[in-house]
Amino acid sequence: QVQLVESGGGLVQAGGSLRLSCAASGGTFSTYTMAWFRQAPGKEREFVASISRRGIITDYTDTVKGRFTISRDNAKNTVYLQMNSLKPEDTAVYYCAADRANAFGSRAETSYDYWGQGTQVTVSS
Repeated sequence: QVQLVESGGGLVQAGGSLRLSCAASGGTFSTYTMAWFRQAPGKEREFVASISRRGIITDYTDTVKGRFTISRDNAKNTVYLQMNSLKPEDTAVYYCAADRANAFGSRAETSYDYWGQGTQVTVSS
């Protein structure tokens, strides 16, 4: 049983920053490719960012590239998403996910085996 728990969401003004955290338990964290997805009201869940097992390879969707940074600390079993220059369009529930099978990330949510419950991020204008 693998459990992922997100934290760090909240309400911020446009241009502000947040750092999301996802703490993992019940598995071997360092063997998982990790990713962040998000789902805005009335929209489908979309890929945000992924990071390889050692944290060397990262991938970002174009709309967040240059503003968001994904990182991980395997000693703490935690993955992070640093979110800068936030826009109202970033408002969504953010989910972390773990992939056991691949050495580095996929953008397809079907690639991921474990999911957190999500944390709300709201950006006001």
